[in-house]
Amino acid sequence: MRNTLKARWSVFVVAGLACVAASTAPAADAGERAVGEATAQFYSALNAMFTGDVAPMKEVWSHAADVTYMGPGGGFQVGWNHVLASWEEQAARKLGGAVKPQGIQITVGNDIAVASNYEEGENTDADGKPAKVSIRATNLFRKEGGKWKMIGHHTDLLPFLEK
Repeated sequence: MRNTLKARWSVFVVAGLACVAASTAPAADAGERAVGEATAQFYSALNAMFTGDVAPMKEVWSHAADVTYMGPGGGFQVGWNHVLASWEEQAARKLGGAVKPQGIQITVGNDIAVASNYEEGENTDADGKPAKVSIRATNLFRKEGGKWKMIGHHTDLLPFLEK
């Protein structure tokens, strides 16, 4: 009798866990899709910034005091005003070219998400010559007002951008 109860209880627990996993899977997929869209918007904004247009970058970022940026030129900016100043400085350089994310890995929580990937593409260096971009990047997002906003961007360094 005891083994029969244990077996039934085990089946009940496993079935219950399967139901919980099944019921949260669509929510997780929706979260991954939303963060994937936020990631795509960031890379679109990044490529616009390469042409001198910083406006899309203002849309994808949180404007909070705790955002951080450690980009390919070095430095560590904390707070929206400092992060924005860095993007404006880069936009003024009009680096041209384009960068695309490759191999994106997304992890989503309730209000925080991480997207890790490679950034591949090309910009121009200080001499106006094409310069290959192939670096690792980690992008952090926070859900604000129902939208995923970037709160952190960290990449490897690029020698042609280092100060």
